[in-house]
Amino acid sequence: MRRRHPLARQAIGALAAALAATLLVSVLLDLVPGDPVELLLGEQAQPIDRAALRKAMWLDLPLPVQAFRFLRGFATGDLRSSVPPFQQRIWPRLREVAPRTALLACVAMLFAVGLGVPLGVFSAVRAGAAIDRLSLAVSVLGVSAPSFLLGQLLLWIFGIRLRWLPVSGDDRMLSALLPALTLGLGLSALLSRVTRAAMLEALRQDYVLAARARGLSEARVIWRHAFRNALLPVLTIAGLQFGSVLTGSIVVEKVFAWPGLGTLLVDSIDKRDFNAVRACVLVFTLTYLAVNLLTDLAYAWADPRARGGGA
Repeated sequence: MRRRHPLARQAIGALAAALAATLLVSVLLDLVPGDPVELLLGEQAQPIDRAALRKAMWLDLPLPVQAFRFLRGFATGDLRSSVPPFQQRIWPRLREVAPRTALLACVAMLFAVGLGVPLGVFSAVRAGAAIDRLSLAVSVLGVSAPSFLLGQLLLWIFGIRLRWLPVSGDDRMLSALLPALTLGLGLSALLSRVTRAAMLEALRQDYVLAARARGLSEARVIWRHAFRNALLPVLTIAGLQFGSVLTGSIVVEKVFAWPGLGTLLVDSIDKRDFNAVRACVLVFTLTYLAVNLLTDLAYAWADPRARGGGA
């Protein structure tokens, strides 16, 4: 039997995940308390007006049909708001806010990798020393602190007390630093512990002892030999945790008034704009799947054995 190409399998999996996410969010929206028609029109609305609005919002259709219509509109670019004004297109709003959330997530990942990975390497090299114990304490604090609490703390310190950074979001790069740091600190704490464990394992391997026996410098042994092999679990965790950065951005964007995809999602839920909610969730899902694909490619680059795909 002919085997599918790995990229083909991932494409099929991505389509299945997109469909599942759309159906799931449709079910969850259907379970939200309160009738959206009554909330929009009020209790005194006439039955004919209620029926017309329910039809315009697709609420008279089964959930699978709603999901299919949404996916068709999303794919063709003709997706429109499910609340008045119905002629309002959703794609222009997505194109406006999605790059802001992407900027936030990318800067957060840079913070996380730039802080967590070097700290994990130094902790492994100096295992048991003061920097290792300090790294452990910082990691526990970073993982334990909720993003909304950490965001308020950073906002008060750097935005209000020191006045180094803006306290609310706009289109400037400077405004992305505080929310990105809020998202990245928790992930950096996790990456530092994963990097430390992977480096400790790599430093015990025979090839590291052989490199030192050949008289190579300690920096080359650590970064060229040990770190290259310790990078695999770090890449895996970083790719998987990108989803937590995306979901965490929903809370952080509201804290810092950052006009991104998370803010649009929360506002759309408040307005009962179900098509906009589905669109935001689908963009989050597709972005996460794309990052997983990039993680697989990076894994193959770091480990040549992963390129063969088996016998």
